[in-house]
Amino acid sequence: MSLPVAGTFRSLRSFNYRVWIGGTFISNIGTWMQRTAQDWLVLTQLTRHDASAVGLVMALQFGPQLLLLPWTGFAADHYNQRRLLIATQAAMGALALALGVLTICGVVRLWHVYVFAFLFGSAAAFDAPVRQTFVAELVGDADLHNAVALNSTSFNAARMIGPAVAGLVIAAIGTGWAFLMNGLSFAAVLASLACLRKADLRPAARARRGRGGFVEGIRYVAKRPDLKAILAMLFLVGTFGLNFPIFISTMAVGVFHGDARLYGLLSSAMAIGTVAGALLGARRERPRFALLLSGTAVFGVGCTLAALAPNDWFFAATLVILGIATLTVTNTTNSLMQLSTAPAMRGRVMALRVGVALGCTPIGAPIVGWVANHWGPRWALGVGALSGFAAALVAVRSIARDRHHPPARAEP
Repeated sequence: MSLPVAGTFRSLRSFNYRVWIGGTFISNIGTWMQRTAQDWLVLTQLTRHDASAVGLVMALQFGPQLLLLPWTGFAADHYNQRRLLIATQAAMGALALALGVLTICGVVRLWHVYVFAFLFGSAAAFDAPVRQTFVAELVGDADLHNAVALNSTSFNAARMIGPAVAGLVIAAIGTGWAFLMNGLSFAAVLASLACLRKADLRPAARARRGRGGFVEGIRYVAKRPDLKAILAMLFLVGTFGLNFPIFISTMAVGVFHGDARLYGLLSSAMAIGTVAGALLGARRERPRFALLLSGTAVFGVGCTLAALAPNDWFFAATLVILGIATLTVTNTTNSLMQLSTAPAMRGRVMALRVGVALGCTPIGAPIVGWVANHWGPRWALGVGALSGFAAALVAVRSIARDRHHPPARAEP
């Protein structure tokens, strides 16, 4: 039986969590504005509808998640998480402001976007694992799954607003202003971090410093069949399926012959599904591995329907389905891995998760972009569909193997 509505938002009982999620919501709107503006800038202003260039930008932005793995997980497990978040958020805000100035001044070039994508991705690589594990400091393990789901709700509610606003801003005053607005939005999350009640934080035990910390994290995961299965599924979906900037932009421009407003609206349509998926996750008392099977299977079906979409309205409807499936997969993997991992190892394990889910984009995005360029956007979505079905097969195999051997829980 599902929890009552009040249970859906139970993490908001914490003052620190309310302050944190309020600040991040404003910042997330800016983040989605920048993502939309960046893809549109590359696709329509700096190239002639070159999907491979969009794929390369994605590769440079998400590649550091994998490239910097030995240091990002170590930082999350060893350093003060609040201070680390202040540093990473400030760095990303400054980069957004700088890219905005270049664009407004009319001097931005494609190589500038490549450099900023890599720098932004490097800061985000340190930010992602600590931001995900910091939730446990705000609410504790009892409400961790709910807080993770509400974080995703906030992120994807901003996804409904950010792309649509970006489309209007781009059409009205230009792409660079969307970057500037994102840079200014980081002030909200920095203010929220400054206002937290430090006495109410619940810091986990910090790992002991020493050599081999990253290798220790790999060995920890290598001994856990459940964690390995989750990472395999994330590799498949993250590498070949989570390429929505390519899918949506190329379908909007190349198939439906739309402008920035259509691209923004389609991105917001998917956000409706992601918000719904996040809220459904928040209502669940605990994550279940079986959800990964249903989530990846629906993801495959959704990509198939999107590839066959006869018009933009049907395509928008499939994006809602894909949004629900995507959030079911990402939130469930996040909660399952945190709750079944020893607290002192969470930073490194979550860095591995982020590295696999996003850091493999340099492999998948150029491939998907090449397919979109040479075979068309519909075939690129077909690649995404295959990734979902393959991940579902991994889940089936894992469930069959673990039927009589439940996954290990977190160590005390």
